[in-house]
Amino acid sequence: MTTPDDVGAAPAVTRRGLAIHAGLFLACCATTAWSGGPYFAAALMGILLCHELGHYVIGRRRGVEVSLPYFIPMPPVITLGTLGAVIRMGKPISDRNALFDVGAAGPIAGLIVAIPLLVVGLSLSSLGPISPGEMIEGNSILYALLKYAVFGRWLPSGGIDVQLHPMAFAGWVGLLITMINLMPIGQLDGGHVARAALGDAHERWSARLHVALPLIGLAIGGVMFARAWSSGRGVLEAVVYAHNGVVPWLVWAVLLAWMRRQAGEYHPPVGETPLDPWRRRYAIAMLVIFLLIATPVPFRPAL
Repeated sequence: MTTPDDVGAAPAVTRRGLAIHAGLFLACCATTAWSGGPYFAAALMGILLCHELGHYVIGRRRGVEVSLPYFIPMPPVITLGTLGAVIRMGKPISDRNALFDVGAAGPIAGLIVAIPLLVVGLSLSSLGPISPGEMIEGNSILYALLKYAVFGRWLPSGGIDVQLHPMAFAGWVGLLITMINLMPIGQLDGGHVARAALGDAHERWSARLHVALPLIGLAIGGVMFARAWSSGRGVLEAVVYAHNGVVPWLVWAVLLAWMRRQAGEYHPPVGETPLDPWRRRYAIAMLVIFLLIATPVPFRPAL
């Protein structure tokens, strides 16, 4: 993710700066390995590194003042070991074509690595019975199709699901992180792409979509409550089950609100010159990718 206006100018690369970047990266390698093991850590950190280097390399090629990525380690066991990374830009990008290139480069680079790792990880995984209360990772259209391609059946079904190899789980997490980043709101990567495509009108759409996030979560929670209720669960059990669909959308809305408060707006203004025709087509392709990897419920317990 790139943050163009939250902390001022991107710092020049110095020995001390390189030590900070390297130290944060190594700390994330350690926390993710503690959280999910070496296969998980290597795969996930590879995905995140390629994502951030996509922003960095394209930013430099487009003459944008960008920093190396700052990786964010988190306590292992209770988290996946990292919150990803951010790249700082010295000033907002006013050229819409350059903004599109920098915003789209990270998700594309990350997916180029995440999808093959996910396929390889699925081939190393096995099928097994689902235990009651076991946490199940959410399906997206792409993830369901990849599981069908590897195992020849739609999963989960008939009380059977894939028992993910750590590499496969890291690939799935890579898809989830990319999906979150591609939300067309604010200073997320998808916000950069949407701002480049829509211009300053995107500020209004960001506000509307931001308000929609908790509403989407409540709608998903309602569907999950009805499903749990119809399967014979009590009211309290159904509410606990439904909260797995509500909480992620509320968390994303809160984080975006914090980002907007830091910046004072969803996204800095951009120029009037529209995207060139091929970038407009790629903007539509980015929306299609977002829909293919969208995971409405990241985790839920088996009923």
